[in-house]
Amino acid sequence: NAYAARLSRLTNHAINVVSTRGNFHVMILSEDERAAALPRIKAVLPSIDNGSLNVVRNLDRTLQCLVISQPDVNAPQTYNRAVAIVRAEHPDLLRKACFHEEIAQGLGLSNDSPRARPSIFNDDGEFALLTSHDEKLLKMLYDPRLPTGVTADWARPILHVLAREAMGPRQ
Repeated sequence: NAYAARLSRLTNHAINVVSTRGNFHVMILSEDERAAALPRIKAVLPSIDNGSLNVVRNLDRTLQCLVISQPDVNAPQTYNRAVAIVRAEHPDLLRKACFHEEIAQGLGLSNDSPRARPSIFNDDGEFALLTSHDEKLLKMLYDPRLPTGVTADWARPILHVLAREAMGPRQ
């Protein structure tokens, strides 16, 4: 609940933990439960392809968790549904780290980068929980001045402005 409230403040979108009718599902599944969950995942993400379902079914042991986001049929540049898969076998801190990373990635920051530091959005494992840098990235992504579906060239000048604002005045 606290993390959902934090993400809601950062994105200025209603993000709440609900027991029904949600559009972002977090599934904590053991090795044995994953195959049985595939019909539920298909129900939540109706346009999921067989390749993605196979990734879930045969989750590589090197993957600790993952998120699959589904674009809106009428606005393919916008996610409208997602499922995060977290291994049930994880200890509490690793599970919490998976929640932080996969839920944030499901909100649109979907690619990891070794240049994102300090951040949970890289694969070095140095940071387990959402950092202040990550918060700035989410605020920028959800800033109303940055519309969805624009090209990188179109977005670049706006992102420069948003980044300067996020960093505050220079000393």
